[in-house]
Amino acid sequence: MTETTVAEVLAELAELDDPRIRAVNEKHGDDHGVNLGKLRALAKRLKTQQELARRLWATADTAARLLALLICRPKAFERDELDTMVRDARTPKVHDWLVNYVVKKSPHAEELRVAWFADPDPVVASAGWALTTERVAKKPAGLDLPGLLDTIEAEMKDAPDRLQWAMNHCLAQIGIEHAEHRTRALAIGERLEVLKDYPTSPGCTSPFAPVWITEMVRRKNDA
Repeated sequence: MTETTVAEVLAELAELDDPRIRAVNEKHGDDHGVNLGKLRALAKRLKTQQELARRLWATADTAARLLALLICRPKAFERDELDTMVRDARTPKVHDWLVNYVVKKSPHAEELRVAWFADPDPVVASAGWALTTERVAKKPAGLDLPGLLDTIEAEMKDAPDRLQWAMNHCLAQIGIEHAEHRTRALAIGERLEVLKDYPTSPGCTSPFAPVWITEMVRRKNDA
């Protein structure tokens, strides 16, 4: 892909930028104003283009990076490349999409999970926790679930926001998926009260772990 193509894509993204959407996103730390439905439509039109994705990522523009994550080939990234990208993905939406849409599909996911889990940068560590939560749900064999609960119990209350959110998700997932640890997971959530007062829209489940666990288990049992 030529630089002109990157310029054309950036120009199209600039046309899609809506000041009202940008204002809402900036409250959450995301500096872009592109409707995500329109962004996905653009990605669908461009199809998978790994080299263009790399070039768009290199612009450091948030909307361009989100688009790059939609048109890239997740398995084409090297381990060190993904490590650099996670450390460079400073806005929440870019970080979230990078972990969920790319790293989780990478052959390097487990190696990176272990490397990031205890990283001194809490945002990088949150990526390690997100990958751990994925394993709790899908491939728990080999994970030390009581050990994870020990760490959550000791560190979640005072963890920085993004890391706290990721640890709380892991706590909830352990409680939802693993009945033998449910009582303890519920007790930790009740005692720490993390996200207890988080504003939740009607029809949505609270991220407060005891409520989250109880509701998801109820749904499973009703299914």
